[in-house]
Amino acid sequence: MPELYFDYAATTPIDDAVIQDMLACMGRDATFGNPASASHAFGQRARLAVEKARAQVAALVGTQAENLVWTSGATESNNLALKGLATAAGARRHFVTSRLEHKAVLDTVLQLEREGFEVTWLEPDQDGLIQPHAVAEALRADTLVVSLMLVNNELGTLTDIASIGESVRASGALLHVDAAQATGKVAIDLSTLPVDLMSFSAHKTYGPKGIGALFVGERARPHLQAQIHGGGHERGLRSGTLASHQIVGMGSAFNLAGAVMDDELPRISRLSAHLREGLSGLPGVRLNGSATQRIPHTLNLCIDHPWFDAENLSGALAFSSTSACNSASHAPSHVLLALGLSESQAYRSIRLSLGRYTTLEEVEQVIEAIRRCLPDA
Repeated sequence: MPELYFDYAATTPIDDAVIQDMLACMGRDATFGNPASASHAFGQRARLAVEKARAQVAALVGTQAENLVWTSGATESNNLALKGLATAAGARRHFVTSRLEHKAVLDTVLQLEREGFEVTWLEPDQDGLIQPHAVAEALRADTLVVSLMLVNNELGTLTDIASIGESVRASGALLHVDAAQATGKVAIDLSTLPVDLMSFSAHKTYGPKGIGALFVGERARPHLQAQIHGGGHERGLRSGTLASHQIVGMGSAFNLAGAVMDDELPRISRLSAHLREGLSGLPGVRLNGSATQRIPHTLNLCIDHPWFDAENLSGALAFSSTSACNSASHAPSHVLLALGLSESQAYRSIRLSLGRYTTLEEVEQVIEAIRRCLPDA
């Protein structure tokens, strides 16, 4: 069987057009200057390229370019958002998050909890969703920030950020959203969403690894403190020489995502529906998480069959049996355990994620590969 890539939620290949834009920033005859060197043309050209990319990212998510801070990725963005607020917390020392979050949020909040902050850990409902009423009930007079994902990285489920944001804003707290899995898949308009901080990553959206951004809204800006010091770059929020080629790659990738999303989303929806239909009749196969409040790109399937072993699928088929943040420990997915699955069921669950280059033929091959792992199918 040819190699099949169904792990787009872990990372996406860089689009060829994005690579070409990045190459224009690499090499002696390229835009290689330091964007902070404003005294000569080399630095000025680099600065223009960086600011064009900032505007491209801003356009996809519906905000002004000056509201974005460059980071090394969504993990750093999450750390800057949460630790940056905690540094100047004052009397508000309560955090709200959920058991379903990415480790970049979970581990950061756990560290803040060790440092004396109080945390309310929300549990999902049976569909793997954090409901707005659960967030509203957790809010307190001393709540500093609520941190939730827009699209869950393991399940593909969607969080009702708009409704949650209304209650959070009414309480005086701030809302941070990890949107690493959402860009190019769902419409994001930060000019209308009641969100104060939002984290982005390029490599989930056909851009390069090692670059991301943090949206900082006007309510959060006075309270956010830098976590990396040394030069005062990015309006004092994140020091360090900007990686122009990666930034340009992120801008190019987000610009392309906006251009193709109207065509890409229905195509992937059709492929995802075909995959679900092809697997629905197999013994022991069921979908983890909501069947409706979700993106079509990511399917998490429990194959609760005594003969099924996810290891039998590895090799020619690239997929995830847990998120990349858990894979080193070989532990069962904390997300699936929070949903109420047993450890055995969690180990028998696989995440199949589709993307820009997935074909119908590949979907058919995956269905057949899973079917062969079930002797009585």
